[in-house]
Amino acid sequence: VQLVESGGGLVQSGGSLTLSCAVSGGIFRSILSSIPMNWHRQVPGKQRELVARIFSGGSTNYADSVKSRFTISRDNAKNMVYLQMNSLKPEDTTVYYCDFSTYWGQGTQITVSS
Repeated sequence: VQLVESGGGLVQSGGSLTLSCAVSGGIFRSILSSIPMNWHRQVPGKQRELVARIFSGGSTNYADSVKSRFTISRDNAKNMVYLQMNSLKPEDTTVYYCDFSTYWGQGTQITVSS
């Protein structure tokens, strides 16, 4: 199973980015669609933080720090998960990871300039 994130980059404070996560290999689409999908982030020296989670039925959870700014979504037909990030702040700067179960992507860097 492979997870590949994309969409990271440099953005000014207040700007927006959308991250994408493509899942491929070794898992049936019907199974993947039933599994919660996550976005985590990790600042060096700190614990990895759960940013957002989306369940199979579409319900979502968010970290308090990103509520009302970030939106997680999924397209089960395409094995894709997205993270729409609005009103970005410098403290959102770090590496963002897509994951489910024990599988993780390689991460994508988000840098928000002040």
